[in-house]
Amino acid sequence: MRHTITVTVENEFGVLSRVVGLFSGRGFNIDSLSVAETMDPTVSRMTIVTRGDDQIIEQITKQLNKLVNVIKVVDLTMGDYIGREMVLVKMNANEKTKAEILRLSEIFRGKIVDVSPSTYTIELTGDDGKIKAALELLQPLGIKEIVRTGRVAIQRGSVSA
Repeated sequence: MRHTITVTVENEFGVLSRVVGLFSGRGFNIDSLSVAETMDPTVSRMTIVTRGDDQIIEQITKQLNKLVNVIKVVDLTMGDYIGREMVLVKMNANEKTKAEILRLSEIFRGKIVDVSPSTYTIELTGDDGKIKAALELLQPLGIKEIVRTGRVAIQRGSVSA
C-alpha cells in the first residue's frame, strides 16, 4: 500500500541526505519526494510517498524519528488529507491534434504554459487520479516529455502535521 509521510526537519545541511540514506540503507523505495522550507526558515517539510505494509511503514517512521534533525513524522495515509502533484507535459502538436490538446487541457483545468510551432506544454495540477486520467487521454495525441514534482500533502481541517 502507498503511504504519504510528512517529515518536519531542521533546515540544515545534510538532513535530506540522511533521510534518503535511511531509506536506501534499509532497502525501502521512495516513490516521490518533495522538500521545501516552511513559514519558519529554520524548518523544512518533506513529503515522502513510499510503499509497504503496516510493519514496514512503522519501521520507517520509527527510524525517521530517531534521526537527530527530525522534528516530527506523520503518516498522512492514516487520516484525511489533501494531496496534489504538478506535472508539465510537452505534447507534439500538429494541425490535427492542437484542438484536442487544448480541449483536454481545459477539461482537466490545465494551463498551456509554452507554445512552439510543433509543441504545446501543459501544466496540470491535481491528485493521482486526475493526473493519471489526463495522461491516459493525452498519450494517444503524442506526449513528448513529462516532468513531475512529486506529491505534496497536508492534513485536512485544523490539525497540523
